[in-house]
Amino acid sequence: MKNIKLIIFDLDGTLIDAYAAIGESFNYVMRNLGLKPQSEGAVRRLVGWGDINLLTPYVLPAGLKSALKLYRGHHKHSLLKYAHLYPGVRSLLLALKKKDYKLAVASNRPSKFSRILLKHLGISVFFDYVLCADQSRYGKPHPEMLNKIVRRFRFKKSQALYVGDMVIDAQAGKRAKIRTIIVTSGSSSRPDIKKEHPFMIIPAVRRLLKLL
Repeated sequence: MKNIKLIIFDLDGTLIDAYAAIGESFNYVMRNLGLKPQSEGAVRRLVGWGDINLLTPYVLPAGLKSALKLYRGHHKHSLLKYAHLYPGVRSLLLALKKKDYKLAVASNRPSKFSRILLKHLGISVFFDYVLCADQSRYGKPHPEMLNKIVRRFRFKKSQALYVGDMVIDAQAGKRAKIRTIIVTSGSSSRPDIKKEHPFMIIPAVRRLLKLL
């Protein structure tokens, strides 16, 4: 892949494994509201759409505001305890910066929690820009966040690459007309990812360096 100058990353399922942290916070809410806790697999399938959409299928609309407050209060601690980088992520980001790529984040997570994660895991220094759904009119799969990041750096879309893990990442990249690589380490299955025809599918983000 020649002429790439900007690489945009999703967080959860791509660079960071926070599924245990999300599951702990989700089931904390369920227990406090007298609802049935859910399995790791059930919670995992809802990850990637933001915390409001994570809770909506299980909480009545009238209780969503209080459920969200419970979730976010617990999650800022849960992230510090359970979230970790996927193997090779730090080495990958360091190598990309040494090669003078601009690096950005596009996440459906609220910005507060994205920044907690990036700082706690020691990778915030690698990113030139972080954009989250609460800083945008639309979250992924809408292309707005990807388009906004490309415009910020004044690059052509042909000079950008997006890396995510979900069907919605493949859809966002397609709609933004940006080459998109999907890793299979996240919450979408390979067959579902293939249906979206991303530029490439790889098993882990650490493989990215060999492709550039």
